[in-house]
Amino acid sequence: MCENFEQVSEAVPKAATSNPYGPNPSDFLSNVGSFQVIESTLREGEQFANAFFTTEKKIEIAKALDDFGVDYIELTSPVASEQSRSDCEAICKLGLKAKILTHIRCHMDDAKVAVETGVDGVDVVIGTSSFLRQYSHGKDMNYISKQAVEVIEFVKSKGLEIRFSSEDSFRSDLVDLLNIYKTVDKIGVNRIGIADTVGCANPRQVYELVRTLKSVISSSTEIECHFHNDTGCAIANAYTALEGGAKLIDTSVLGIGERNGITPLGALMARMIVSAPEYVKNKYKLHKIRDIENLVADAVQVNIPFNNPITGFCAFTHKAGIHAKAILANPSTYEIINPNDFGLTRYIHFANRLTGWNAIKSRVDQLNLHLSDAQCKEVTAKIKKLGDVRPLNIDDVDSIIKDFHQEVNTPAVTYKENANGDADVESISLEGPSAKKQKK
Repeated sequence: MCENFEQVSEAVPKAATSNPYGPNPSDFLSNVGSFQVIESTLREGEQFANAFFTTEKKIEIAKALDDFGVDYIELTSPVASEQSRSDCEAICKLGLKAKILTHIRCHMDDAKVAVETGVDGVDVVIGTSSFLRQYSHGKDMNYISKQAVEVIEFVKSKGLEIRFSSEDSFRSDLVDLLNIYKTVDKIGVNRIGIADTVGCANPRQVYELVRTLKSVISSSTEIECHFHNDTGCAIANAYTALEGGAKLIDTSVLGIGERNGITPLGALMARMIVSAPEYVKNKYKLHKIRDIENLVADAVQVNIPFNNPITGFCAFTHKAGIHAKAILANPSTYEIINPNDFGLTRYIHFANRLTGWNAIKSRVDQLNLHLSDAQCKEVTAKIKKLGDVRPLNIDDVDSIIKDFHQEVNTPAVTYKENANGDADVESISLEGPSAKKQKK
């Protein structure tokens, strides 16, 4: 698809003295500049409709995520199947820099299996909304509290990190949530989790809940957030959670997961590099994003969406003439993200009827031809005229440019008839588009 696009050389804009897209100074609890990623492609991502990861593929993905720089890698519960347990043990033996977590139900049987796999931490979850309490596990809040305390104390006794999360947090009663979180915080957990299990929350709700939780838990307990994308708010909710004081965001590559998934890793990086550029560029190997997304896309047999942040083929493509002119002068005019930060390149899509003469002039220069501004405008008119008739490709445009260039640079010869009736050259001119012989 990129064959119709013109590659644009990079011009790095001058650094701003302050970042207007950074965290609001009034958000004194903000972790926008110090967030961490819990990468859940090998847990939440396994719940994607097309997902089937072999052990070898899981190891390949885990190594790629570790190389990228994620803080944690979350794996499917070892009680889900024998192979899940075996895969968990295999990944724990890889010696990765990222800490390895597994995700289990709030049940002692699950916990006893999890702690024997070699993981660095255990993520415990149980439904707290009336929907899940009635139709899923059938337990009341008193039971949930007692079970949570028992499981947490057991996992802690093994020297492992522990996170307790409610499920369907945003449809749970706030009083119930605060009580259970205060209970587990009192006995000591590394993190408490908020889960927008059905993707119903909006950014304002997220911010308010995170700020409320920060006011009732100890300062040493971090908040982790898990956002589903059913209503398209996963990225915005993740960012707002960090503004409110959450520390960790669950992601998956391309956002794959149950239904239409969760916060995508690459899209979160796109959001965060705008708000905390130095932190993101120093912490993560951003140029690895494309390879990781291609790896996972191939594994689950999907295409990367055309409008995918960062890696979609249109992400850094500019088509309209007015856009192209500005981009050629200063890329920051129509880009908030520098594609070079991700090892990518911007393109000017000039083979279309919306093109402008500045884009065509740039293409003329790339072809090592010389046309004046007036001539570039004239050839642009020819390109736009053909573009009104049918779709164009780069060969069409190049042919029009080259033919026009030859035409304007071929001398126009004027002849006059001599006494013998023969033609003598009267004049040779390089002016004007016509190179045809003219007789007087």
